[in-house]
Amino acid sequence: MHHHNHEEKHLESSEFLRDVVIGMSDGLTVPFALAAGLTGAVENSSIVVIAGIAEIVAGSIAMGLGGYLAGKTEQDHYNSELKREYDEVDKVPDMEKKEVQDFFENLGLSKEIQLKATEEIAKDKKQWVDFMMKFELGLETPDPQRAKKSALNIGLSYAVGGIIPLGPYFFIADSREALKFSIIATLICLFVFGYFKSKITGVPVLSGALKVMLIGALAAAAAFGVALLFK
Repeated sequence: MHHHNHEEKHLESSEFLRDVVIGMSDGLTVPFALAAGLTGAVENSSIVVIAGIAEIVAGSIAMGLGGYLAGKTEQDHYNSELKREYDEVDKVPDMEKKEVQDFFENLGLSKEIQLKATEEIAKDKKQWVDFMMKFELGLETPDPQRAKKSALNIGLSYAVGGIIPLGPYFFIADSREALKFSIIATLICLFVFGYFKSKITGVPVLSGALKVMLIGALAAAAAFGVALLFK
């Protein structure tokens, strides 16, 4: 007998990775553009550092709050649909059974199996409602801590990303000189970040990495140019 080892590869912790991608992408790009823009207007790195830190704090809070509200909305939506399904199972059970049967019919099961499977599921109200939530509405039970976790993941990712373009300004007094190192460090990080982001999402890694790096570079160049224009 021959045994074939079949290993399925699935992405683990997709919600965590999604949060990190959201936070890190903005964290690298926005403070980088801000620092570049300020460098076009001022020569003192300390001003860039103060403004940059203020932006990172504000951005982390704003992004984290956005993640919290998104997670809370997802939870509220699920609870609302869950209540509606329980009401429908109680008030119009025949219609709900027909929907379950239709699902099995679409799978190509025989009429006998459809009816038998439907009756088995309908014996347990919770199992019945869970089935409808998943297969009729496509909703999975959300993590009750999702909103808090999302806020923390996105906020911290934004802060970590924002420190990278700001780093050189802590050590170099001349903002123009600091900007050179900031550009090198940030573009490298944007490329690496874009590479892993592309790998996670399944798009071509090289073009994905270059695209992320180019967006960050264009944002910084635009901010620097506008600052010079209005200086």
